[in-house]
Amino acid sequence: HVQLVESGGGSVQSGGSLRLSCVASGHTFSRNCMGWFRQAPGKEREAVASMYTLGSDGNTYYSEAVKGRFTISQENAKNTVYLQMNQLKPEDTAMYFCAAGLVPSAACTNGGWTNRDGRWGQGTQVTVS
Repeated sequence: HVQLVESGGGSVQSGGSLRLSCVASGHTFSRNCMGWFRQAPGKEREAVASMYTLGSDGNTYYSEAVKGRFTISQENAKNTVYLQMNQLKPEDTAMYFCAAGLVPSAACTNGGWTNRDGRWGQGTQVTVS
């Protein structure tokens, strides 16, 4: 199985930036879609950003709430996926979870990926005031 460890969360003021990191270890060949979900208190978990990690198609997905402010990227040599978060707003406050799955490219980046059968990290808290 793939193990995922997130880091980089914290507390920032509105308008600030954070970069989340997710390091994957274990059977990393068993995943081709990685991304970030978030869950605020009393709300359902929602997809924030995802990317197909194989090949060079560069396909990514961003939710409307974060489009233009967040950027997902990967560093293959380190088996790491990042989420650069700029212009943070109080409504971005949530627990952020890294996710890794094995799905076709289109399913990874069409906005419908739920990572139902994939792996999850333990989460990292982001608080914007």
